[in-house]
Amino acid sequence: MWNYSEKVMDHFLNPRNVGEIVAADGVGEVGNIVCGDAMKLYIKLSADKQHIDQVGFQTFGCASAIASASALTEMLRGKSLAEAAALTNQDIAHYLGELPEEKMHCSVMGMEAFQAAMHDIRKKHPELNLPGGENDLTGEDRIVCQCFSISERKIKEVVQQNHLTTVEHVTHYCKAGGGCGGCKGEIQSILDKLNGSAAAASPAAARPAPGAPLTNLQKMKLVQETFDEVIRPGLMKDGGDAELVDIDGDTVYVRLQGRCASCPSATQTLKHWVEAKLRELVSTALAVEEVKG
Repeated sequence: MWNYSEKVMDHFLNPRNVGEIVAADGVGEVGNIVCGDAMKLYIKLSADKQHIDQVGFQTFGCASAIASASALTEMLRGKSLAEAAALTNQDIAHYLGELPEEKMHCSVMGMEAFQAAMHDIRKKHPELNLPGGENDLTGEDRIVCQCFSISERKIKEVVQQNHLTTVEHVTHYCKAGGGCGGCKGEIQSILDKLNGSAAAASPAAARPAPGAPLTNLQKMKLVQETFDEVIRPGLMKDGGDAELVDIDGDTVYVRLQGRCASCPSATQTLKHWVEAKLRELVSTALAVEEVKG
C-alpha cells in the first residue's frame, strides 16, 4: 500500500471540480485508459480571456491520478494564463504534501492535460497570443514512447524540472519506457545529452573518471567544483539552492535552501540530483546526507 499524505487522501475521497464543462474554451485529453491512467481537463476562461474562470476534470486511474487532477483544478482557478503556464508537476506534488516517486507520473499527467488544454485554447483563440505557443510546432513533439504516447519534449521537460538521471526515474515520472521497453535506449540518449551538456560546459568536466583513485584534497576540490558548477545552477533554475556543509570521508553533508528547503520531494532531490551528480562526476562511493536547519 502506498503511503499517501492526508491531503492526497482528501482530494482522492473528496475530489473537487469533477465533471465536464459545456462550451469550454479549452479541452485537454491525455493518457490511455488501456494502460491504466487517462485524464480530460476542461478550462473556461474569464470574459477578458486572460484568466481561468472554471476548471473541470474527468479521470480514470489510481488515487494519485484523481488527487493530482483535483489539486490541479484548485490551483488553476482564478490564475492568469501567464501564472498558470509557470506551474510544474512539482507544484502539484508540493500542494498535495508529496507523492510516492512511483506515482509522480500522475502529477506529470495533470500538467500534460493542462498543456493540451492550453494548446486547444491557442487554436480556438489565435488572436490572444497566449504563452506557450512557441512549443507547438517544435520537432521535439515527436513521440518517443509509442506505448504511452510520450513525446521527446515531455521527456526533456520532466528530466529538467525534476533533475532526473536514469531511465527508471523517467519511467516513474512520465511512464516513458514502462511498456515494451523499446524506447529505453533513446530515453538514455536524451538523458546523456541533457545531463552531459551541463558537465561538458563546465571546467568540472576535466576531472578523473568516477572510480579513479583520489586523494582527500582532490576529492574535496572536485566535490566543491561540482557543487558550484553543476548542482547549484541546476537547483537554482527551479528557485532552489543548496549549501555544501561538510565532507567526512565519502559522506557529503548538504543543506537545502530556497524552494528546495520546503519541498516535500527533498529526499528525491538529494538522491536523484545531488548524490547522483556527485557519483557521476566525482566518485561512485559518495553518499549525501541532509543537514536540517
